[in-house]
Amino acid sequence: MAAASGFAASFSWEKLESPLLWTTSSTKAFSSQIRISYKSSADRRRGSLNPRCEVPSDVLVQDSKIDSRSLSVSALEQLKISAIDRYTKEKSSIVVIGLSFHTAPIEVREKLAIPEAEWPQAIGELCGLNHIEEAAVLSTCNRMEIYAVVLSQHRGVKEVTEWMAKTSGIPVSELCQHRFLLYNKDATQHLFEVSAGLDSLVLGEGQILAQVKQVVKVGQGVVGFGRNISGLFKHAITVGKRVRTETNIAAGAVSVSSAAVELALMKLPEASYATARMLVIGAGKMGKLVIKHLVSKGCTKIVVVNRTEERVAAIREELKDAEIIYKPLTDMLTCAAEADVVFTSTASENPLFLKEHVEALPLVGPEIGGLRLFIDISVPRNIGSCVSNLEVARVCNVDDLKEVIAANKEDRFRKAMEAQSIIAEESKQFEAWRDSLETVPTIKKLRAYAERIRLAELERCLSKMGDDISKKTRKAVDDLSRGIVNKLLHGPMQHLRCDGSDNSRTLSEALENMQALNRMFSLETEISVLEQKIRAKMEQTQK
Repeated sequence: MAAASGFAASFSWEKLESPLLWTTSSTKAFSSQIRISYKSSADRRRGSLNPRCEVPSDVLVQDSKIDSRSLSVSALEQLKISAIDRYTKEKSSIVVIGLSFHTAPIEVREKLAIPEAEWPQAIGELCGLNHIEEAAVLSTCNRMEIYAVVLSQHRGVKEVTEWMAKTSGIPVSELCQHRFLLYNKDATQHLFEVSAGLDSLVLGEGQILAQVKQVVKVGQGVVGFGRNISGLFKHAITVGKRVRTETNIAAGAVSVSSAAVELALMKLPEASYATARMLVIGAGKMGKLVIKHLVSKGCTKIVVVNRTEERVAAIREELKDAEIIYKPLTDMLTCAAEADVVFTSTASENPLFLKEHVEALPLVGPEIGGLRLFIDISVPRNIGSCVSNLEVARVCNVDDLKEVIAANKEDRFRKAMEAQSIIAEESKQFEAWRDSLETVPTIKKLRAYAERIRLAELERCLSKMGDDISKKTRKAVDDLSRGIVNKLLHGPMQHLRCDGSDNSRTLSEALENMQALNRMFSLETEISVLEQKIRAKMEQTQK
């Protein structure tokens, strides 16, 4: 009863009507007296935005002024009561939820593959979830990873996983068997390793850096590709460039495309290298690399099937030592009938070759081994899984490239160790930058507070000087007031920065300074930021 009396004396319901008067301490005092319940268990699982507030009877007895009208708290204030501890104690986290060739077979990865054109839509859908603030999609032949800034790690991961399940048609239980989860510094390091080519099927391969750059290019202007995620991917590009420049990890490194060519040569009889008939379907980036590596291995004639001739003509112009023949997509099966080795690298979401297509093709000669070889480096796959069961064909996909890579692993491991020191250095810099964002709201509010005072005093001064003062004098007074404010703010602003520009200042010191300024100038940064986040999420759910 004494606790209830203390609460009634120190807390007034009017505080709920003024966000700037709401403090963490008053929240704790209030929440200690109120039980939050939900309409149903389903509401609880969803994190319902409309919990019921139940006030113990002893509180009602002690303060008769609290009537039924006082209990009609707005949805925003009710949400504060139930969630304020969680959102103020737990800083927004960066998480990565993904599947890669390390954790999931191609049959699973291809169902989750998201075409580049659909990345903005995916970002929008993800950021529409209750606990996701920012998001990005990295979808390649070897991985599909969702990077997100989440208000709650547990709830954010749950929402993203359910979204992935809904998008792919794979049950959540099955996804959980193959997915990997990384948080904050581990998530940052993972993306840096990916960008540097350390997490690739082929260590040091360069194509992944171009794919990371494409994430940033596609994300520009997309709502949800926010400051944290954008900063993370831009920093990853810097890491990828540094590692390749300073460690020489890409020297002699093979790409997925070159590994595909190596694999094809491993499967063919050595005597047939010069005579095997080569067909490449798709003249995009990977198809072009396949053609280049075939030519480097001595292949002098290659048939290329593509939707248009423009790209093939450009490749032909670049590789003048080889005969490169263009055929339209409508001639694909005819060309396959005349080929011993078929490489596929298109963005088609449906298989180009099914069992009945391959069965109808004429047999290849015994000098090739009697089997037509299909090398499929596309995700989703261009060659139907049913083709693998045929006795007249041999099918290899990106997961089969691992045997080609094994021989180069020891040398690349040494280079990878050098790269890790660069990644550690860059990770520290990124974390310092992200930590510095914690104080940005206080910096903005302090500047706004000082500017309001400056303008009020400037107006008062100018009014005393009369209406006949010149523009030059008016500007001089304005510049004087601005200069005084800037010089006074310089010290506090410097002590709020922890972005690595001052190595002697730690994050904890900057946060202590932030809290001190909040108290001195009643800025209430934490709570106002919290309110903005909650309001934004409420508006999303109401649309």
